[in-house]
Amino acid sequence: MRFRTIGILVVGLVLVVGGLPPASGGPASGGGSVVFPIVADPTFNPWHPRAFVESVFPNRVIYNGLTKPGKNLQPAPDLAERWEISSDGLVWTFFLRKGVKWHDGRDFTSEDVKFTYDIVMDPKLAASGSANFRTVKEVKIVDPHTVQFVLHSPVASLAAFVGTNAGIIPKHAFQGIADPWTHDAFNKRAPIGTGAFKMKEYVPGAYVTLERNPNYFAGTPTLDTVTFKVLPDINAQVAQLLSGDLTLVFIDNPALVRAVRGRPNIDVTTVPQTNFYYLAPNFQTAVFQDRRVRQAIMHSWDRPAMINGFLQGFAQPATGPVSPALRAYYNPNVKTYDFDRSRARALLAEAGWRPGPDGMLTKDGQRFRFTLTYATVQYFEPLAALVQQYLKAVGIDVVLEGLEFNQFITQRLLPRKFEALLGWWVTPADPDFFNYLHSSAAEKGFNLPLYNNKEVDALLEAGRQATNVRDRQKAYTRFQELVAEDLPYLYLWWPSEIRAVNKRLSGLPNIGLRDAFQYTHEWRWQ
Repeated sequence: MRFRTIGILVVGLVLVVGGLPPASGGPASGGGSVVFPIVADPTFNPWHPRAFVESVFPNRVIYNGLTKPGKNLQPAPDLAERWEISSDGLVWTFFLRKGVKWHDGRDFTSEDVKFTYDIVMDPKLAASGSANFRTVKEVKIVDPHTVQFVLHSPVASLAAFVGTNAGIIPKHAFQGIADPWTHDAFNKRAPIGTGAFKMKEYVPGAYVTLERNPNYFAGTPTLDTVTFKVLPDINAQVAQLLSGDLTLVFIDNPALVRAVRGRPNIDVTTVPQTNFYYLAPNFQTAVFQDRRVRQAIMHSWDRPAMINGFLQGFAQPATGPVSPALRAYYNPNVKTYDFDRSRARALLAEAGWRPGPDGMLTKDGQRFRFTLTYATVQYFEPLAALVQQYLKAVGIDVVLEGLEFNQFITQRLLPRKFEALLGWWVTPADPDFFNYLHSSAAEKGFNLPLYNNKEVDALLEAGRQATNVRDRQKAYTRFQELVAEDLPYLYLWWPSEIRAVNKRLSGLPNIGLRDAFQYTHEWRWQ
């Protein structure tokens, strides 16, 4: 078998949390401390089915993947120094760094890689992100520092997938544990990784502090600690950034940019993102099964006005899941939906919906009514209310359901118990949306709408199996045309990442902050 080598390749009260370590703006010993807000208590296992956005940031510091997003968004070496792909695309060989230590001093080896991916590939465990690896037939140990991924069919995006929320976990920490998700001593209290910072202190509901790992393989970090403070309210986050209690924040509500821009100690920058915001219709909800209804909803809302209102213009209306930031794959020539209530009403009429006595739509004696569920984070509460108003204007009755973030995840999103929800996806820098739209990912993957379209399935499979950029472009060009027409998600916008950073912090690469946290060993406090 011949191998080819891949080149290295909203205003709220400020929360007061007691017992925090010195903040970045206060006295700090050695290399200083960085404090960043998260929206809820994290789960310290990147593969845990309950690990979502609240867990991404600490886990990207604690763990390493085989690769990581490079500063040019291409896959870069991490625990794997390099990798090779067989000529038929069915065998990927990863050559691991030598001398890497776990936080407890044990050696990192290929046994840990195989252990991790055996969990990921176990369908009974339904690991987070596991749908990305369903074409992996087996992970084989070649020697203590070499592993092979043997695939059922080629997956061109594998190098990106093994580097996005794909940290390797230690085999020795799970000895005798039958169900890795029940190992709370590890997953909820004392994780062991190979990353630049290791666990120092965790106070549930308050903060997680990670301390410098002096044995980090990429060099000893300069910072003393990185603290993740549980602080879901963006207004409180901004207030604490200004007071020096936080070091950097996402500005999820651009209306707050005015509060930080021009401050002598704060830098405000924007970074293109690959994520998108959406209304996800549950295709098991009868009212959404007619494509004309979904298209009518797209014509019902004024997205430019919403963007200006909620995001101060820091976004653009989305035409699909593939962001323009992915220049090699983005297709601008797809069906688009201007704000046009007349067109919306016409499409709804074609679908059989007629205005009742009160102006609201009915069909076969049933009122057009659905519940829109959302997490009470960011600006989703006023956004949901605005969506409700827009849809009421064309005769659709929307009932709002706002839930605390953890309730949103466990009670609605995971069991798919919703009629429609507002959300967003943060995706790898790759057009492979298999895990978000392929029918096989409808129950245990990220295909929240439970979408099932054979042509989309085939295109996603073709894009994965393509062995060159031209064939991938062909598959994903048609994929974007189809999902713009069929609307498995009702696209809102592609946001720009707005981040506000204390000027004393340097060394952050100009990439999305989630990826930038994988470079914390390069950050400096001056």
